[in-house]
Amino acid sequence: MEFKLSAEIRVKNEKLGQDDLAAVLYGRGLESAVLKLNYNAFAKVFAEAGESNLITLELDKQEFPVLVKAVQKDVLKGKYLHIDFYKVDMKAKVKAEIPLEFVGESKAVKELGGIFLANINEVAVECLPANLVDHIDVDISGLNEFGDAIHLQDVKLPAGIELMHEGNEVVCIVEEPKKVEEEAPAVETPAAEAAATKESETKAEDKK
Repeated sequence: MEFKLSAEIRVKNEKLGQDDLAAVLYGRGLESAVLKLNYNAFAKVFAEAGESNLITLELDKQEFPVLVKAVQKDVLKGKYLHIDFYKVDMKAKVKAEIPLEFVGESKAVKELGGIFLANINEVAVECLPANLVDHIDVDISGLNEFGDAIHLQDVKLPAGIELMHEGNEVVCIVEEPKKVEEEAPAVETPAAEAAATKESETKAEDKK
């Protein structure tokens, strides 16, 4: 899927409009440029492309293959404040974080009531820009028993992508549900029984 976004050069000290978003474009062999772009247009593209998909940035009748390298947001309002675009060299490898998507159905979860735990939700990879993907599938249909796990070395990677992790790291695992031990309720002595016990004790004392 191709993602496109238009931007304009921002004039020095130019105030941004209500619908504008500040950005910067940089990369090897490229002079950094201060930009402005439409806020809603960026939000829509970024929601689909994220930081692991190439975006074609249209600027001054030129097109640049870029990745979103940094996003500044308002902590309270959650609005985007500033975006860093990195122009990539299509012939040079790049590093990126790619989300994992768990697919399939685990027998240990569905039939045995196991608890599915994902220890890793995204992975750091290195590849040529053209090989970037928006996610990597992890098939969990082989998790049949409690304790079954998938390690990074078990994950099938798309062509041209190399992991930047240790292969023995656990991606996900199915654990047995913890058994809740029910405490036996304390037996309360009925009032009549208590009274009878007290009466017996009294008679025993009288006989003495």
